[in-house]
Amino acid sequence: MVCFPNAKINVGLHILHKRPDGYHAIESGFYPIPLCDVLEILPAEQLSFQQSGIAIPPDGKDNLCLRAYALLKADFDLPPVQLYLHKIIPTGAGLGGGSADAVYTLKSLNILFGLGLNNDQLLAYSTQLGSDCAFFVENQPALATGRGEVLTAMPIPLANQFMVLVYPNVHISTAQAYAAVRPSDDRPSLSDKFALPLAQWKDHLHNDFEAALFPQFPVLAQIKAELYAMGAVYAAMTGSGAALYGIFDQEVDLADHFQAYWCWQGFV
Repeated sequence: MVCFPNAKINVGLHILHKRPDGYHAIESGFYPIPLCDVLEILPAEQLSFQQSGIAIPPDGKDNLCLRAYALLKADFDLPPVQLYLHKIIPTGAGLGGGSADAVYTLKSLNILFGLGLNNDQLLAYSTQLGSDCAFFVENQPALATGRGEVLTAMPIPLANQFMVLVYPNVHISTAQAYAAVRPSDDRPSLSDKFALPLAQWKDHLHNDFEAALFPQFPVLAQIKAELYAMGAVYAAMTGSGAALYGIFDQEVDLADHFQAYWCWQGFV
C-alpha cells in the first residue's frame, strides 16, 4: 500500500497562556498543502523501516512511523510490516511532515489489516503521537486550539492560490522558539479574520513567533520581505520552524530568488 502524507501550513498563530501540563495553548489556522512524502507499507516476515530522501532518525523514539505502528500493535494483533518512507517534506520546518507520516501510518494500517477504526478512534491514537497529528485525520482546513489537537472545521480561502515555500539553512528548536515568544490571551480570535480579503491578511493575521525570532534570525525577515517584493499577497512563517510561505495570485518565476535555500512552489 502506497500513500502520500502531505504537509500543512499555519495561517496565523497565537501563542496563548501556558497550560498546567507544561504546553502552551495556541490558536492557529491549519491548512493542508500538496507537498507530500511517499510512504509504502507492506506485510513482511519481520518489522523493518527503510528511508530515503531527507534524512531522519531510522529508529528509536523519534521515528513517528514506528511509534504509530507500536501504538496499534499494543491494541491489535498486527503482523510485521515493512515501512518505506521517501522523505520530501523538510524536517523541523513547521510543516507537520513527521506528524503526517505518523497519521498516514495509522490510516494505512487500519485499511491494510481491516481494523475498522473510525475517525474518532484514529483521532484518539493520533493525539498520543503529537500535538498537531490530529489535524491529518480529517486533513481539512481548521481552526486549531488547545495544544493544536482541538480542531474546528473552518473555511480558509486559499484554494487555487499559488504558494511559494522557502526554508533557509536555519535550525530553530521548539524550546528556543517558545523561550523567545511572549504569550498573550488578550486579543481577538483568529477565527473572524480568515474571512477577510486576502489583501487584508497582511495587517490582521500574524504568527507570534515572527516578532520573537526575526531579531535572532534576520534571514527570516529578509525572506518575508523578498516574498512581498515579488508580489505576494500574504507572507508568513509557518509554525515555529524556519519555513516561510508567500501566497500569490498567479504563478511566479523563482529563477532569480532563493537560490541558496530549499524551495517549493505550487497551487494549493
